[in-house]
Amino acid sequence: MFLWTAFFQPHHPYYYPVEYADKYRTEDMVLPVGSPEDERWIPAKFRGLSDQERKGIIAAYYTSTEYMDKNVGIILDAVRDNNLEENTMILYISDNGYLLNDHRRFEKHTMWDEAVRQPLIVKSPDIQSNVSKAFALVEYIDIFPTIIDWLGLAEVPFVQGKSFFPILKDSSDEHKSYVFSEYLEDNMAMVASNDWKYIFTTGSRDLGIGYQTGFGPSGIVHRLYDLKGDPSESNDVSKNPENEKILSELQNEMLKRFMETHPDAADCPENLTLEGKLVWFCEPRDIGVDQSLIDKPVRVFLKD
Repeated sequence: MFLWTAFFQPHHPYYYPVEYADKYRTEDMVLPVGSPEDERWIPAKFRGLSDQERKGIIAAYYTSTEYMDKNVGIILDAVRDNNLEENTMILYISDNGYLLNDHRRFEKHTMWDEAVRQPLIVKSPDIQSNVSKAFALVEYIDIFPTIIDWLGLAEVPFVQGKSFFPILKDSSDEHKSYVFSEYLEDNMAMVASNDWKYIFTTGSRDLGIGYQTGFGPSGIVHRLYDLKGDPSESNDVSKNPENEKILSELQNEMLKRFMETHPDAADCPENLTLEGKLVWFCEPRDIGVDQSLIDKPVRVFLKD
């Protein structure tokens, strides 16, 4: 038996019962500072917010998270009360979290760590390891093959992910060398290792879905962050000559991921440069999202 349940919270607008109000006081919230590099990418709608308003958003987010957590607890109690713990795997995952004044913004349409890193908590009766936390690089496409592995079923050949069940059993942090993410509404993709993160955008238009910066399209942008030396991702070092090799490695890894997984990969023109191919993959062959289409299907695919 498979049960999937989802909660809207924590998501704007933040809803919770009245008895949860004031659990987190606005004045107690701490505001991340950000860096000068963030200025170019801040959506215009966030620029005029006062510190009080920013702290209020954070407090509301925390409150709605606690309300969601209470409801997760109700489900876990039901599993326990019905004696299902001994044969049930429980996976807790989430949508991307919001930036809470990280990089001076409040949505999640970025590749910075606060937005792209997502929760993954697993509880299974046959996991005997005492490990409470693992640091392996894992992607959500790995969840399905992990469940298949846990059930002892044969591998599914067309699945792109890789089972991380060995990590759960053996407490190893060796799983993948890179993780990949894409957000094609803003023509953006990311590849990251434990030490480095590379972000690419075609910059063909300003940020979408109501989060325009007001500065207009940025044009093609390559960003590279040293995650060990700069965990806050505040200093793009893509132009430093000493990083030329790692930049090239991550660019080729991104292209490799597109070539292996994109449904149109066979049509990618051979005569394009590496940068040209990344542009080709990050520009969806459809009309994109117009503000007037927000309440309609998000993507309308067109034939060439």
